[in-house]
Amino acid sequence: MRRCHPPRRHLPGALTRNRGRGWTQFTGLQIEYSLIERTVERELIPMSKALNLGVLAWSPLAKGVLSGKYHGEGKADGGRMSNEGMKEFFPEEQLATRIISAVKAVSEQVGRSMAQVALAWLRHQTVPVIPIMGARKVSQLQDNLASLDLELSAEQLKSLDEASRIELGFPQSIYEREMVRSTRYGGTWDRLLL
Repeated sequence: MRRCHPPRRHLPGALTRNRGRGWTQFTGLQIEYSLIERTVERELIPMSKALNLGVLAWSPLAKGVLSGKYHGEGKADGGRMSNEGMKEFFPEEQLATRIISAVKAVSEQVGRSMAQVALAWLRHQTVPVIPIMGARKVSQLQDNLASLDLELSAEQLKSLDEASRIELGFPQSIYEREMVRSTRYGGTWDRLLL
């Protein structure tokens, strides 16, 4: 197995070079990805989709934040984010509260844990996502694995997506404009079968 950790701007070139030289091909990316950390949707997720790469998502529960234990659900005692040195890695509070509220609401609707809801959301993304679980207890691992049979409705996914949405920024944001879409596709946008 070949490991590569280049800056993302070098990744397409590395992929092309490997293919051109007959080297081992990349099959996936290992990136932080969760309802809390979605900035990879700006470039890396679309690239993964275009190049047929899977995603290994580390910290799929955002260091336990998405389990709810740091927001009144369960025990935070001994949790990795309880350490004073880890406080700087805690997500912005307003963002985390909004996302936790959405996860909690879906959790209550389906009668499952918040961790299961957050992990199930990853399975519904546009590229194959394999979460790297960092369970420290057998009970956490069992709870995480139970997410495999949790199906979320379109409405529940929409709720989670809206609560955790990021600004894609330029150039993606410009393509949301009707004039740009129609110009880009030669006036055929409304007739494309996507």
